[in-house]
Amino acid sequence: MSRRSAETVGVRMTGWAALNRDPQVDPVCYVCPHCGLEGQKQARRARAEYRFTDGFVQDLQGEMSACRGCHAPLHISPIVLVHDQDEQRRFEAMFALEAAGVSSN
Repeated sequence: MSRRSAETVGVRMTGWAALNRDPQVDPVCYVCPHCGLEGQKQARRARAEYRFTDGFVQDLQGEMSACRGCHAPLHISPIVLVHDQDEQRRFEAMFALEAAGVSSN
């Protein structure tokens, strides 16, 4: 039985953007498009595998996960590496506009 996985954007905080967490923990954070539950998973790829694309350092291949709330399969792609607060604000503004454009269609 094949179920299609929904696409969602992941964020991996590093450097100044990750000052409020343990440096040994390196999660990818995402929001489930089905139920809206915020989730996180351990990052699998090394930071050296991320490439600069569209103004951000990203992993375009992404990773698979499952929502812990509704158990829907998720494809987290792209995973954006955010380094400081300025880059975090720019990322949130960029993807908020993109989400608003998708929801208005």
